[in-house]
Amino acid sequence: MVQRRSPRRERQQRELGENIRRWRIVNGMSAAELADRAAVTRDTLRAIESATGAPRLDSFLAILTALGIADTVIAATDPYRSDAARARIDEILRRGGTL
Repeated sequence: MVQRRSPRRERQQRELGENIRRWRIVNGMSAAELADRAAVTRDTLRAIESATGAPRLDSFLAILTALGIADTVIAATDPYRSDAARARIDEILRRGGTL
């Protein structure tokens, strides 16, 4: 079972929050402006950028969309873009499985 809280998970959340903050700065937006464009509260954005709380997925995607990076993040999770995953997919399909 995957632990919900671990040092690795906390580091990943911090890095993700910092990356969101950096993208906001790169796009020349204040926190208030990004929150407004994403239609989320400033507290929600703060929680994501500081890796605290548990924001909803739709809020997170709204922020990524407002930053112009939602499609890139979604594409990064596509198993068809991974050589290792494609090999596993081929095996699953060869055995008659589906995705």
